[in-house]
This record gives sequence, C-alpha cells and structure tokens, in this order.
Amino acid sequence: MSKLTETASQLRRDIVRMVHAVQSGHPGGSLGCADYFTALFFDVMKHTAVPFSMDGVGQDLFFLSNGHISPVYYSALARSGYFPVAELSTFRRLNTRLQGHPTTHEHLPGVRIASGSLGQGMSVAIGAALAKKQNNDTNIVYCLHGDGELNEGQNWEAILFAAHNKVDNLIATIDWNGQQIDGSTDNVLSLGNLKAKFEAFDWLALEMDGNNMDTVVAGLNNAKTFIGKGKPIVILMKTEMGKGVDFMEGSHEWHGIAPNDEQLAKALGQLEETLGDY
Repeated sequence: MSKLTETASQLRRDIVRMVHAVQSGHPGGSLGCADYFTALFFDVMKHTAVPFSMDGVGQDLFFLSNGHISPVYYSALARSGYFPVAELSTFRRLNTRLQGHPTTHEHLPGVRIASGSLGQGMSVAIGAALAKKQNNDTNIVYCLHGDGELNEGQNWEAILFAAHNKVDNLIATIDWNGQQIDGSTDNVLSLGNLKAKFEAFDWLALEMDGNNMDTVVAGLNNAKTFIGKGKPIVILMKTEMGKGVDFMEGSHEWHGIAPNDEQLAKALGQLEETLGDY
C-alpha cells in the first residue's frame, strides 16, 4: 500500500467516525472523494498549512463548493497540518469550528469559503483565479463540485464567464458519482453528456477515475500541463459514493445518513488504521 493510499484509508476512517459520533453528516460523497483530497493535499497542490494565509499569495488555492462533504475536507486539513487532528472529535458539536458545512465565520485554518449553499463555489474560485492572474501570481486555483450541484444555474453563468475571460489557471473537478440527495442524477435532473456540455462552453474537459490513487495523481498532474493554454480546465472524476465501505457503495442512500454502532464497526473493519485514529 502506497503512502498516499494509506493516508486515504485514514481519511475514510475519520469520516465514518466523525459522522457516527454525532449521528449526522454526509459520509457517502466524503468517502468517494477521499482519494482526490489525499492526492491534492498530500502530493499535487502547493500549499502552506502554517501559518495559514487567507489570501494564499504565492501558493495554490482550493475551494470546496459542495460543502456537505465537510468530513473529508476537515480530515484532509487536519492530517496535513492546518489544525490539530484531535479537533476532528468536535465535528458538528456546539461551539465547534468544524461546522456541518464549512464556514469562514469560525476562522478554521484552510477554509476560505462558506459552502453550505450549493452552486456558488465555481464563481468564487474563478474570482480567485482572476485575482491571481491580475497579481501576476502563477499558482493554480483548484475547486471541487458535486455533479448534482450542477443543477444550480449559477454554475453555468460562471462556466460561461470563465471561458470568455480565459481563466486558464483554474482546475475545477466534478465529483461524477451519479448520485444526489433524492436519487440518481439521471432520475432527478439528467446531466446528459457532461463532457460535451463543458466543451460547448469552451472549456477543456478531461476525465479520470477518482477512486484509483495512481490515476487521480496522474490526472491532476496531467491537468496542470494545460495551465496557461487559454482555457479553463475541468476534470470529470468518476467516483463511487461510499467508496471503501461495501454496504455504502452504489446508492444515494448514504448521501446524508450516519452509520449506527454495528455499521461503524463493520466499516472500520474494512478501513485500515494507518496514521492513528484521533
């Protein structure tokens, strides 16, 4: 098992433990994106945890748009040094900095956008990318979005704007798991040919397997080779909701429910403890 794969396993343990402890939260999408967060925060992205800078001058930036998958985000931030790992035990509790949906109001290091309301992260990320270009900062802006989140119209205004303004220092990733809160994306509001849609909006659209660490690292690094080429970049990342826990995979059911004691034990039995539980 590679170091990155070991880290992803620990992130998945953190996710199910955090959500179980308060019997609320969103484990499905978090588990599916664990490999992406691991690859980004522990390998691909140029970032500084301490001291944390809200402006992030001279470093890459990351914006989580689908904020309900905060468990994987908080785990990645803590495990990469932004705040103490022990603080993960306060997830969704009263007066915690680890709100159910990330918020800048709590001044949690690593969080640069409040993302409880879906559909806004694309606009924010594009604005940050434009600011970097105007400041002659050559670093990259990354952002992550749910596929169901693309039902929000603000995304498509931003997607049109980014191409028109040649925001070519942006790598947006879509968690393309085909599931959203009330069912499959095909049944709720079909996305159709997502690659063709982005290409019609004049983006460079790439695809990758989001649940294979080697392909995630390679896919992100490949996307970086198109930075500065005149087009915004999107990665359509195929993932499995609930990945790593067999009874959570393949259904929208685990979008926003917590495992009980028995289910937690079963899940932890499938996820190796590699960095030490908090």
